[in-house]
Amino acid sequence: MFSIENVSAAYGDLKVLYGVSLYIDIGEIVSLVGSNGAGKTTLLQIISGFVPIASGRVTFNGVDLSTVKTYGRADLGIAHIPQGRGILGTLSVKDNLYVGAYSKKARPGLQANLAKVYELFPILKERQEQLAGSLSGGQQQMLAIGRALMQQPKLLMLDEPSLGLAPIIVEEVFRVIRELSTQGISILIVEQNLFQALSVSNRGYVLETGRVVMEGQASELIADERIESAYLGI
Repeated sequence: MFSIENVSAAYGDLKVLYGVSLYIDIGEIVSLVGSNGAGKTTLLQIISGFVPIASGRVTFNGVDLSTVKTYGRADLGIAHIPQGRGILGTLSVKDNLYVGAYSKKARPGLQANLAKVYELFPILKERQEQLAGSLSGGQQQMLAIGRALMQQPKLLMLDEPSLGLAPIIVEEVFRVIRELSTQGISILIVEQNLFQALSVSNRGYVLETGRVVMEGQASELIADERIESAYLGI
């Protein structure tokens, strides 16, 4: 459904990605893991259209994304939850969710999708009139996921979904991620918490200084001695 082929990118003279390739199938959870500064967030920004590529190709359902504007990628079904969540703190929870259904494609299903989000996250229904900025960090992450789901995405990208959250909330967020994949939504997770991300994923890619250095089934990566030594401190 989605593929990145030999993509390189730079910020001016500073090259940050070197020939990166990966793919995601329908309903698959794929993790992109690695240390801070490896280029993970840049890769998500390329997919969303915020950062241009120097070379390579990015395709989504057969469409070359270099021909699609940033806002058009959302219409295609690509949803991006950035690091820090990006919620609108001065708007209510419900209004934040409404913002997610701005596209012509999503508007007809607004109420049905709102009901689905409230079923997935009952706390958001309880606090739908509350200002989003007054929610806890975990509730804000739930709101960010809910707002993305209002878009009716085919590919959901999450940048550091566990960042700053209590362990019990992290477990809940990743439970929801697993559930969404069973509904046919493809999910790309960018995480420094390698074990947490791989534990819910089908496959994974390890990025180091802009290059994919390992890839494979998530269970195989978790068991790999090189992963244990370099990232888990074992």
